[in-house]
Parts: sequence; structure tokens; C-alpha cells
Amino acid sequence: MFKSLAKWAALAALPLVTAHGALADDVNLERSMLWSAYDVGSSGYTEASMIADALMKEYGVRIRIMPSGTAIGRLKPLETGRVKFAFLATETYFAAEGIYDFATPDWGPQDLRVLLGRPASVSLATAADANIKTLEDLRGKRVAYVEANPSVNIKAEALMASAGLTWDDVQQVRLPSYGASLRGMIEDTVDAAIVSPGAPTLYELASSPRGLAWPRIPLDDKDAWERLNKVAPIFEAAMETVGAGMSEDKPASMAAYRYPMIVSYAALSDDEAYNMTKAVASTYDLYKDSNPVMPRWDVKLSGRPPVDAPFHPGAIRYLKEIGVWTAEDDKWNQKRLEHLQKVQAAWKAARDEAKTKGVSDDAWPQFWMDYRKEALSAG
Repeated sequence: MFKSLAKWAALAALPLVTAHGALADDVNLERSMLWSAYDVGSSGYTEASMIADALMKEYGVRIRIMPSGTAIGRLKPLETGRVKFAFLATETYFAAEGIYDFATPDWGPQDLRVLLGRPASVSLATAADANIKTLEDLRGKRVAYVEANPSVNIKAEALMASAGLTWDDVQQVRLPSYGASLRGMIEDTVDAAIVSPGAPTLYELASSPRGLAWPRIPLDDKDAWERLNKVAPIFEAAMETVGAGMSEDKPASMAAYRYPMIVSYAALSDDEAYNMTKAVASTYDLYKDSNPVMPRWDVKLSGRPPVDAPFHPGAIRYLKEIGVWTAEDDKWNQKRLEHLQKVQAAWKAARDEAKTKGVSDDAWPQFWMDYRKEALSAG
């Protein structure tokens, strides 16, 4: 079970007109499609494959998936037009904002749009013997920082921010990989690490002498969630029951984000976005039982913000047709559009200034990040 606390009760009452398994004949898809996704074996690739299989069965189309282990590898085919849809994670946010891998001169802010995004949960798992009951208790503790993995680190930063903490308030333990950060809890080199609750290593931690504990996240603390979403406005409060150290009788408070998301560029036509969104929603019954997380592709969950970039207007058209999209969703989407317009304007101004000042390509990323921070603070 997964409950998005901010919207669960309201969703039950939504007048869902024609979401699942309806009007298949009204969908118009390209006969042959190529999508990009995470590596073979990842949940992102697996879920993309399950949805592709449903679309091929229902509509007689051909779909091939291009796997890649890097953010650039997944975005480049989308940017060049080789693919129109990509199953992405937090790199969507980084690309839209022009940060991390996308702060280089040949990238910058990308005008991305989301069609649908499956809710996923995440938190800072802790070793039980570290006695971390709340996020505030992380102060002075050993928290994993994964080298060259901003997707993991920004989640840790956001959760700590909800408790008024930064990396300066904890012992930052730098590790070479996500797997090493989880092993660190078992090996007693770290006390806490960012993780999704179903990670196999967590079950090993739970049965180890250190044990597993999930710190309480203040789900109803508005100020805490404002601090969290100031780091990245892609999270919401949720209760999770599927994973290590939790159950229906013992749920854990989590931060919810979206992985994977079906992402396109804004230039994709409204009709193409509409038809793809409708196709994925209409074939839900064909893939929802494929694995334990696929029910979370229910359009009442996957078709609502927050997500890592604004929703595509073609997707919104379909979501309005079936009674899922609300006035609050419109407000969220407009706010994100206005913010990203500021980011894109700042990029253009920064490039002009850098050219005047002779800023080198090597020096550009730091120049841009400083310029971006000042421009957005002023706005």
C-alpha cells in the first residue's frame, strides 16, 4: 500500500470518467516507437517494458527500448529526437533546472514535460543501534554521501533540510557508489543512507546486529515540508507499507517522488502527448498486476503533481477529460512553468555575460551556478 497523504482522500471521490481499459480504438500512436530508459534490470527499464508490452498487445505497435546507465545517455536520444519518450527519474529535474550534468555549455536548462509519473517512496534508512528516532537526531551522525550521484544526495539534503539540518550538521561519509552507502550501514561505517524501502540490502541490515530503523518524518508539519521542497519541489508526504522493516500494521513515513516518469520535450505536439497518455492509462489493466509497484501507475496517482517538470498540455487535456486534473494541479503546473521560464532567461543572460567576460568552458559550470542562484533569489 502507498498513500500520498496530501491527496489520497480527495482522489477517492474524483469522478474518473474513462481511465482504464476504455476507448482503445480512439488512440492514435506511431506504428513504431523507440523509448529510452534506465539499464536492463532496473525498475525503470522493467516498468517501461511492461507498459510497452501492453501497448503492443492493445494497439499492434512496435516498441523498442534503449537502455542507458547515465543521465546523459537517457536524455541525449530525447534531445536529438531519436526518441520522443523517455522513462526517467530525478535527472528530469536536473535537466529542467540546468544543474549538475546539465550545467555544461552544451546542455543548460532543457524544456522538458512530464506525461505521467509513478509515485515512489524514499527516506534516510538508519542503523537501529544509532538511535536515530527523528530526522533531527541525525545531527552529528554519519550520513552517506555518494560520489557523482546527485540524485541520491539531493534527497538526503532535502530530508535533512526538513529538520533544519545541512551537511555541515552531520558527519558526511563520502562513498563511491549507492551500493557502498547501503553496505556502510551493515559494516558500521555510516549510520544513515538514502534508500528506497524495497532495496534487498535493507533486509540484510534488518537481520544484522545493527538492525534497521526508519526515522519519523513529520508528515503534517507544513514548515518542515516547505524547507524540504525548497531544496527540490518534487516531494510529498506519504505512508509506505511495502519494504524492509514495515508492514500494513507498521507503516513508515516517507517522502514520495516519481520514478519512473514518462518524459518528452515541450515541443512534442499536444496530440502526440494526449495519445501516449491515453494509451498508457487505457492499458492499465494489462500491466497493473505485473509486479507490486505497477498499481501505482493508476492515473489517479501518476497523473497528478508534484513531478520533476511541468506536465505536458496534451497530457493535461486527457487528465481533464477523465476528471483527474484539478484547479490545484493547474496552479502547481503554472508555478513550475513560470519558474523554469526564469531559469531559461537566466541561462541566456549568463551565457551573454560569460562571453563578454571570456569565461572558459571549464569555468562555466560554477559561473552558471552562481549566476543562477543570484538570478532566482532576485526573482
